[in-house]
Amino acid sequence: MLFHTWPFVLFFLIVYPIYLALKGTRFRLHWLLAVSYFFYACFNPLFLILIAYSTILDYTVVSVMEKRGRSKLWLSVSIVNNLGLLSFFKYAGFITDNLNVLLSSLNIPYAVPVPGLLLPVGLSFYIFQSMSYTIDYYRGRIERERSLLRYATFVSLFPRLLAGPIERAGNLLPQLHKEPSVSMQDVSDGFSLFIVGLFKKVALADYLALYVDKVYSTPGQYQSPALLLATFMFCWQIYFDFSGYTDMARGVARMMGFRLMLNFNNPYLAASLGDFWSRWHISLSSWFKDYVYIPLGGNRRGKFNTYRNMFLTMVISGLWHGAAWTFIIWGAVHALGRLCTRELETTSFYRERMPKILKQILVFAFVTFAWIFFRAEGIGDAWIIITRIFTSGFADPRCPLLALVFIFVVWLYQFAYESSLKWVLEMRTVRIGVIILMVLYLALFAPSSGQPFIYLQF
Repeated sequence: MLFHTWPFVLFFLIVYPIYLALKGTRFRLHWLLAVSYFFYACFNPLFLILIAYSTILDYTVVSVMEKRGRSKLWLSVSIVNNLGLLSFFKYAGFITDNLNVLLSSLNIPYAVPVPGLLLPVGLSFYIFQSMSYTIDYYRGRIERERSLLRYATFVSLFPRLLAGPIERAGNLLPQLHKEPSVSMQDVSDGFSLFIVGLFKKVALADYLALYVDKVYSTPGQYQSPALLLATFMFCWQIYFDFSGYTDMARGVARMMGFRLMLNFNNPYLAASLGDFWSRWHISLSSWFKDYVYIPLGGNRRGKFNTYRNMFLTMVISGLWHGAAWTFIIWGAVHALGRLCTRELETTSFYRERMPKILKQILVFAFVTFAWIFFRAEGIGDAWIIITRIFTSGFADPRCPLLALVFIFVVWLYQFAYESSLKWVLEMRTVRIGVIILMVLYLALFAPSSGQPFIYLQF
């Protein structure tokens, strides 16, 4: 039951009026948890076992820490259990495959059976969200949540359950404690956010995917122009797809009176790689900074250790995205880029004398190049794409012109939004006009889409 499908629309049309009718009663949280679990069970009822286990485990760990003190032993129970759950379902096949390759290279006539495990959707997201609660309590940053019902709702709240944002307990739990005030402004803003996200997914991401999937499925059959354009389009496809999901999630939550954190902030206007990671998948980037980079030592122990910690954090972030060497290399590429430019970005030449547009172009080019490893079916395909981009001849890429027009318009809009023209774009009449155009396009031209969101596989 995905946001951009009719079953979800029907689901929300039933859930929302009852939710509003229960306002001010003690059954509001019961209803929220029940519909969130139903929403998740629509993918596979067995998934409920995992989310319930993670929820009860972390709730119990914090309860024990409150009684016996904030000890590393109990924190380790939470971290080991959660990461063990994540590793088993997400990385068991990857580890087994690579172990069998090693055994074969050593001429050992044995193969470890590959486990046929189904990766539960949203596992990486709710595991990180639940685990951050125990870590924040251990650090003394939050108080213990005494209601298991409320905590379970915090972990499983359906708008953000499948692909984030990865909320912190300090932001979302207080909202669950108080009665949400749902105003007409919340409804209109939430609906607008949902339409923007729907447009990004259906009209933009899925449309770009038609060309990207065609080229990347058989990269050896295409010349440099097609490979370049497909890579450029994937850069925007993944942005429209994931930010579209986030917009829809934030929109649904806003209509219910909840404010989820901003997850994307025009990342392709970043003027440095550090700036890019403060704009892209903000909830995950900040999670890795707070719970991986800083615990490793951050920038407190000299330049070498700082660079080591940055490199490890980015590689682990790449591995989080998927159990494949391509994701690890993608993380390593970003890590090397960050290490090589960190000192440059602090110089007066880069900050004051280098034109901002040039910095934005260079960052965008680097990020686009790195996406090759993210999208390629394997390391071999990634190498074919990179070499053919620089060595193959010219041939008509047969690229749909409308796709490039869409990208140009969105890019231009983002540049205007971060300029002195922002006030024009924020005018009520302009915003309403844009929403109307999106709705008309979706109604008249956009095909019905059942394509899953890219980040559901992570």
